[in-house]
Amino acid sequence: MNLERFVHWFRQAGPYINAHRNRTFVVLFGGETVEAEHFSSLIHDLALLDSLGVRLVLAHGARPQVEARLREAGRELRYVNDLRLTEAEDLRYVKQAVGRVRIRIEARLSMGLANSPMHGARLRVASGNLITARPLGVREGVDYGFTGEVRRIDDRAIRSWLDQDAIVLLSPLGYSPTGEIFNLSAEDVAAAAAIALRADKLLVLTESPPLRDPAGQPVRELSPSDAARLLAEHPTLPEETARHLRLALRACQAGVRRVHLLSRQMDGALLLELFTRDGVGVLITADIYEGSRPAAIDDIGGMLALIQPLEEEGALVRRSRERLEMEIERFSVLERDGAIIGCAALYPFAEERLAELACVAIHPDYRNRGRADTLLRFIERQARAQGLLRLFVLTTRAEHWFRERGFEPAEVADLPVRKQALYNWRRRSKVFIKTL
Repeated sequence: MNLERFVHWFRQAGPYINAHRNRTFVVLFGGETVEAEHFSSLIHDLALLDSLGVRLVLAHGARPQVEARLREAGRELRYVNDLRLTEAEDLRYVKQAVGRVRIRIEARLSMGLANSPMHGARLRVASGNLITARPLGVREGVDYGFTGEVRRIDDRAIRSWLDQDAIVLLSPLGYSPTGEIFNLSAEDVAAAAAIALRADKLLVLTESPPLRDPAGQPVRELSPSDAARLLAEHPTLPEETARHLRLALRACQAGVRRVHLLSRQMDGALLLELFTRDGVGVLITADIYEGSRPAAIDDIGGMLALIQPLEEEGALVRRSRERLEMEIERFSVLERDGAIIGCAALYPFAEERLAELACVAIHPDYRNRGRADTLLRFIERQARAQGLLRLFVLTTRAEHWFRERGFEPAEVADLPVRKQALYNWRRRSKVFIKTL
């Protein structure tokens, strides 16, 4: 073990630990995950999240187990629109398979052997009749039998269990007011739970290969509109990938802020996604009302309204409208309901693989609410996409803000040669550099 690397990572994880404490996460995993080699590791990671104060709701599937049980009983497997038709005789085998998976998960969450990651965890698991379901009925001439959909989630009961530091486990079975049992989609259960609980995150462990862009690079972030466009333009996407993108869209449109699609084959995917800067999965964010984007020429009026008061205070170097128009491709803006509430510029020095972060401005009504952090993350992603390794900033007023976000003090001599020649010694700006 590289001890220095571990210490560095642990320190870097501190802000994420603080940010995730007392947050509600819904985690979806299929029956394949339960049978996988890394399932014990996943349980250990879930126990760790619980110990860090994360409120966990687990939604599990059981498709391979149900299929295996039906085959053993000599029953025919019939699917329409990726949903299994469940006849009355099939239902008892479904209950058997789901019950076995649920018991297995509860048993793993109950482990506490000495010299194991679960030692001292003492996890409490709560489950029960938390899902009210209704039948799918007859659709397009197909009778789905006892295959159903979520009608209502008992979010009050779930919140009560979470308040008592329990992990809530949701199985893909639902109950009707008439006492009937319905076979449900695990994705439907997870989405309904995340929406009802207004979960901070919905994390989906998937079997599908990672999404890649046309250049073959892994896709790390999508907006809901991007996800919808991907589904519309690529009808040949793997069925599970399409299903999980539709799940993410449904959740985002209903108010879930973040949906993460993670490969279950990667050991530690949950921890890597939640406690590292770049993550390892695909993040789909509900960034419709407010978000960061590259600046356009029509944004200059709003940018000037932000910049000019700071120029008059001496916090920013003066920029004319003409200069902004000439350098507009260097700027990014933070937009809220059509209004420009933040801006920043990125000036790359490709030879040194270094870039300047400049002209950071946030509207006074929106300061101290994390908007500048959002804009900084957007700029950092741009810099990484251009192959840049470090960011530098010159500031006279915001030293502590930049230091709190990983910028380290540096000297003028550490700047690119071209920037050194332009350095204003009368202004005496302090230099800070951050490794991306």
